Amino acid sequence: MEGKTLARIGAIVFVAFAITATVIELTRDEDPARPAPAPAFAPSVDLLRAEQRRCQQLGEAAVRDAECLAVWAETRDRFLGRAASGAASRDEE
Repeated sequence: MEGKTLARIGAIVFVAFAITATVIELTRDEDPARPAPAPAFAPSVDLLRAEQRRCQQLGEAAVRDAECLAVWAETRDRFLGRAASGAASRDEE
């Protein structure tokens, strides 16, 4: 009988330890991980973008505006990955 009693006592101690560890874990207050602050967004001034907006506001009149045609050409070259100096060298020939 001594063996059964000793096993019961061991089981009770184990269960008590498990319950205590669970209660401690559930009541622990963990600080939530703070996200890193986002870098401040400071848009740079893009003159091409400002000219695109101006041409957009002109509407159909922009088709006859030489500056808008130049802006659209530069935008197209930038989009296609062409060098700006490549367009100037074609005009000189």
